[in-house]
Amino acid sequence: MKISASVIVYNEQDNIVELCKTLDWADEIVIVDSNSSDRTVELAREFTNKIFQHEFNGYKDKHEFADAQTTGDWIFWIDADERVTPELRESIDRLRATDEGALPDGFRIARKTFYLGRWIKHCGWYPDYQMRLYRGSESFWDGVSPHETARVKGRVETLAGELLHYTKRDLSDHHRVLERYASLAAEYKVNNGASAGAALIFFGTIGAFLRTFVLKQGFRDGTRGLIISIFTAYGVFLKTAKVWERNNSTEGGGK
Repeated sequence: MKISASVIVYNEQDNIVELCKTLDWADEIVIVDSNSSDRTVELAREFTNKIFQHEFNGYKDKHEFADAQTTGDWIFWIDADERVTPELRESIDRLRATDEGALPDGFRIARKTFYLGRWIKHCGWYPDYQMRLYRGSESFWDGVSPHETARVKGRVETLAGELLHYTKRDLSDHHRVLERYASLAAEYKVNNGASAGAALIFFGTIGAFLRTFVLKQGFRDGTRGLIISIFTAYGVFLKTAKVWERNNSTEGGGK
């Protein structure tokens, strides 16, 4: 059972070493960069010689390119700010002793996120199952930009262990990510015929906050849960407002 780790990066010098250390069990590590301006590539060369440059044309395109460079029958997709726990590694090691024909096409893994100094247990952030280990021949990338994900044609099962996600260094970083993601999502939606008005902007924003803080029990994460809920609502507001802006970009257009 040959497993290829697939990683896309851009200016990840603060993460790339620790990430690669938790991937030492993989048969190969494939890293796809988009001309980072820091030491990402230099540091990555200590762990793999399979480093490729690919112009950024969206996350789906970059992931598809990365997967195409792998040589294993199985692909393990992971982001630079994530880490493999010992329990997850043990689960993957056990798979190697299993008849491949009896395995599903993919495995979902629980992801636990560290935010503002604490592990988040609610807000819809945990267990946040992600399908990350899959047969390359049965996989494809799908979803709404910028949250495209790998999918498989057949059965998916849950793998024991967790991915640790060290997201957003601070509030400013969180804001920058939201701005970038909102722009990508708005562009995708407009290109696919979406529109937005005052009602959608207002009720979508309020609904996002209530879902995160109340239904997903963000209040149980205290101040951090409140901050996450507000940022989630703001992300919906920004994305929807950008859809409206793109549809009404001419002076005097729209209401």
